[in-house]
Amino acid sequence: MFKHILVPVDGSETSLAAVDKAIGLAKAFGSTVTAIYVIDPYPFTGVGADFAYGQDQYLGAAKAEANAAVEAVAQRLTAAGLKADTRIVEAHAVWRGIADAAEAVGADLVVMGSHGRRGLEKLVLGSVTQSVLTQTQLATLVVRRNG
Repeated sequence: MFKHILVPVDGSETSLAAVDKAIGLAKAFGSTVTAIYVIDPYPFTGVGADFAYGQDQYLGAAKAEANAAVEAVAQRLTAAGLKADTRIVEAHAVWRGIADAAEAVGADLVVMGSHGRRGLEKLVLGSVTQSVLTQTQLATLVVRRNG
């Protein structure tokens, strides 16, 4: 049914729950799984040149966090007997990075976690999952962590 599953991760327990769900689906359908971590390379756009040093520190920390997150996913995939295909992607909007990666790998399903934010927190922080659902035509399975 699903040939290629894309799993966006951010290192959170919620994204790892999505990885576990993707593993189950991949085993059931014989699917390939690709896990991605999306980094926004320019989060300080529009705040001035005074943040140039902060930009370099941010990118270093973001890449280290991304590497740790995809390594944890690679270990989970390998332990489940699946090939570990992980990638770090740069995009100005995380949802756009997910959409572009899905197209690049030929994914026919995105399995992603949702933190379940509501109210003002959701308005302030936004929702990557909501953007994927509303801005793309990708088949998407949303996984919410219990507890």
